[in-house]
Amino acid sequence: MRRAVFLDRDGTLNEEMGYVNHVSRLRMLPGAAEAVRLLNSAGWAAVVVSNQSGVGRGYFPERVLTEVEEAMVNDLAAGGARLDALYYCLHHPEAKLAAYRRRCECRKPQPGLIRRAAQELDLDLARSWLIGDRLLDIETAHGAGVRGVLVLTGYGRGEHEHLLPASTVQPDHVAEDVLEAVRWLLGQGGA
Repeated sequence: MRRAVFLDRDGTLNEEMGYVNHVSRLRMLPGAAEAVRLLNSAGWAAVVVSNQSGVGRGYFPERVLTEVEEAMVNDLAAGGARLDALYYCLHHPEAKLAAYRRRCECRKPQPGLIRRAAQELDLDLARSWLIGDRLLDIETAHGAGVRGVLVLTGYGRGEHEHLLPASTVQPDHVAEDVLEAVRWLLGQGGA
């Protein structure tokens, strides 16, 4: 069984800008490709887990999500990096489109995406991590039995400053960005 780093997408790998409703809005964060490349070199699985309720809310069709995914994979590949898999939750309890309107086990903070990835990719959750920019990501990590790193990109800095002090959900580590988080994990913290 392999170790994995589960990566939130928006605010962690790419700029947080609300809904990425067109491929032209995808802007990868500096260091994202290097972070994934380091995971690849170390033999860790790199797996995206992301809520993408914009589809269910009717903000954009599912094909846009596919186009954005392809652009992200290509951007990472240009930096010598590859993702092992990408898992998305398109559901929301108040989705405009009935097919996506439900409570589910895959919408973070539920652990369904991570559990599915672990089963399909033969991953060792006890030795795995999730990196994300929201306390919701850390809650997801802990609910799935993995440790969590909060990055200060995206919503992270605000959540760290304003929400973390009173939160019952605490990250196992805080890093400036995904590259610093991965370097820390591979250097000392991932044991």
